Amino acid sequence: MDDNDHGESPVVGLLLAAGGGRRLGGRPKALLSHRGRPLVEHAARALREGGCERVFVVLGAAADEVRGRAVLPGCVLVDNPRWASGMGSSLRAGLASLTTGPAYGAALGPAYGAALVMLVDQPGIGPAAVARVRTAYRSPGTLAAASYGGERGHPVLFGADHWAGIAADATGDQGARGYLRSHARDIALVECGDVAEPYDIDTEEDLSHLE
Repeated sequence: MDDNDHGESPVVGLLLAAGGGRRLGGRPKALLSHRGRPLVEHAARALREGGCERVFVVLGAAADEVRGRAVLPGCVLVDNPRWASGMGSSLRAGLASLTTGPAYGAALGPAYGAALVMLVDQPGIGPAAVARVRTAYRSPGTLAAASYGGERGHPVLFGADHWAGIAADATGDQGARGYLRSHARDIALVECGDVAEPYDIDTEEDLSHLE
């Protein structure tokens, strides 16, 4: 089917926001406060303002509370009941949701050409980096990623041709790392070090990055 049959960009945003914040004393990362609002709102806004008209948000830890507190217009919320098994399960759930949603019917196959994947705990990555990586899309065979001083980071763009392979390889906390390593020569790196900072909010010390 044509990527634009739904009047949208062929690139959809996919935000992984299911983590329970184990090293943060069990505080779900999606609900960490940044500039007065839950962190998940900032990440979703970065994807939308970076050009992803539709954003799928994978929830896990405290999913009901996230739904109740976060304002996420234009987002499709996806529950991952297996979130505690690691990021791989959230990536699989997110990719699966792109091909089975009620908007177009499972029989039609992927409605989008690529998923631009972002992590909820990287508030230093904003719309500018999202837009740069999004514009690397050429076809459903595209693989692209932000780079910082030549080192691959997020966001990462997965063309739809790669989704099945990525899902099959995504286990535990590995996510897509193994798949990307084996396809390193195919990845278009997009330097974003001048517009974003790729730090993670993983530990108590990292909370100093939040405002």
